[in-house]
Amino acid sequence: MNFTEAIPTFVITLREGVEAALVVGIVLACLKKADQTHLNSWVYAGIAAGIAASGFVGVLFNGLLAALSTSNQPYAPVIKQLLEGVLGIFAIAMLSWMLIWMTQQARFLKAEVEGAVTAALKENTNAGWGVFGLIFIAVLREGFETVIFISAQFQQGLTPALGAVGGLLGAAIIGSLIFKWGVKIDIRQFFKFMGILLLLIVAGLAVSALKHFDASAAILSQTDSQYAAICVFYDRTAQLHSCILGPMVWNAAGVLPDRQFPGVILKALFGYRDRIYLLQAVGYTIFLLTVGGLYFQKLTPQATLPTKNTQPAPPQ
Repeated sequence: MNFTEAIPTFVITLREGVEAALVVGIVLACLKKADQTHLNSWVYAGIAAGIAASGFVGVLFNGLLAALSTSNQPYAPVIKQLLEGVLGIFAIAMLSWMLIWMTQQARFLKAEVEGAVTAALKENTNAGWGVFGLIFIAVLREGFETVIFISAQFQQGLTPALGAVGGLLGAAIIGSLIFKWGVKIDIRQFFKFMGILLLLIVAGLAVSALKHFDASAAILSQTDSQYAAICVFYDRTAQLHSCILGPMVWNAAGVLPDRQFPGVILKALFGYRDRIYLLQAVGYTIFLLTVGGLYFQKLTPQATLPTKNTQPAPPQ
């Protein structure tokens, strides 16, 4: 069993799980402060429902991919590769948006959650459902992003699932350390470090998504001769070539293969690939420059402008 396949899912699940654990911890603290701990069961029910719903989404996606893998339909392999590429783009968009949004909104998280809990408690008849809905949405949001990433990136059996379980356990431990035992953890530095790792992992996902699109086009061109021209780049003199990605610009397979140590670690953590084609290199670079630039911009505290003197001018 190759445990390096579990590293990306562990990193993403840990980060997203800690985010959800912060919401859960804040809600439990608010209920305790308001002497409404009898509503704690609604919190735990929301956690369970959110995890179950996320798992159901993951089962659906993986079941669809498995059905396409075993289908005898001639275009099933094309659809499978295309679906994995689309899932990859979807996961990139969701994870990137959440990374930037959470970095920007982190300072207001506690106030927003406390406000939502207070509003729910004011509605005495629906307070339990209000708390349940708040927790359910928080857990489902993070869980949905994780299962989309797993479905888009991995088809290697149970190993990625072990990483996800480990990330959930790690998030639960961190949440307990903060809210139950009062351990001081620099959450800002934690999210900063995990955010950088997430950026690199998602950049590697961009490379994988483009590879799936290339494989889909190549299979389609071989399946039906009328689509042979879809491969706009085809180098008959090269042993390895792409269909739509352009020429190979990086080949370190003989020096640092991405299926062996330490290349497999670099692949899991930093999106490393031993073979990169032109369009993949461009996509990887554009992602890091745009999303990475926005992320580090949000990390930088905005300078406060000096307040102007609003005193009325003295009479002449």
